[in-house]
Amino acid sequence: MQLPVQSQSTLYAEPWEAEAGPEDLLHIARAADRSGFAYLASCDHVGIPRRLAAAMSTIWYDPVATLSFLAAATERVRLLSHVAIVGLRHPLLTAKQYATLDHLSGGRLVLGVGAGHVQEEFEALGVDFRQRGAVLDESLDALRAALGPEEFPEHHGKLYDFEGLGQRPRPAQDRVPLWVGGSSPAAVRRAALKGDGWLPQGDPRDRLPAQIARIRELRKRAGVQGPFTVGAITEPLYVGEPGWDVGRRTLTGGSEELAESLRAYRAMGVHQIQVRFRSRSRTELTDQIAAFGAEVAPHL
Repeated sequence: MQLPVQSQSTLYAEPWEAEAGPEDLLHIARAADRSGFAYLASCDHVGIPRRLAAAMSTIWYDPVATLSFLAAATERVRLLSHVAIVGLRHPLLTAKQYATLDHLSGGRLVLGVGAGHVQEEFEALGVDFRQRGAVLDESLDALRAALGPEEFPEHHGKLYDFEGLGQRPRPAQDRVPLWVGGSSPAAVRRAALKGDGWLPQGDPRDRLPAQIARIRELRKRAGVQGPFTVGAITEPLYVGEPGWDVGRRTLTGGSEELAESLRAYRAMGVHQIQVRFRSRSRTELTDQIAAFGAEVAPHL
């Protein structure tokens, strides 16, 4: 699940999150950890321009700081950046931050990356917004090297060139999974050819089969081997029968009813689903997390 509180776009934030803070994040992360969730995710924005602030809000916690904070409070749940805009930073800086996170968490990092979409963010940091796709493509290659086993990683490209600079600690994992976010044709191609997984940007169910088929075809044509994780973001969920208006798109009902609906994702070729629960308080959310882990997840 994507963590609440740490990003508060009006598209998905619940009213109670506006007054929430670190203690709430700890309670939610521990609940997900206890309930068997695969990962917790945190978003990435450096700054939100005034023209977008009303819709996106300016509350966007730093993902490295947030996931590191929660790593110390959890035991087994993985830690995903969904997604890190890695083109805003030099790959060696990104590698230093996330390799340290992986080391400190005992190998629980999944590095989700994306191209970004806020032009003013790039301009303020001196990065060419129009070239963000090409920057991300090379950043993925550079990060493969910088997050690999070598103490002195090496990469020689058009945008980044480094060798002879040692970075320790190394990641605890032999290979940090790199999942690519986005649903544009370029993002899907990038995920298929350069990633270990794909994080769609809210594709509805009817669009997923064609996207997944395209990923398979691209990988087959290019001869890309190895495991690949296909993700999906589900509709909002509420375990049980809500006594309040949870919105017409929200899936509600008993455990088997919800599980039957969610199993449709597996039939499409999806390997992991990211869920979001409607809630009116932190307590209601942690209750939903516990109910999903105990009652719905076993049927999946």
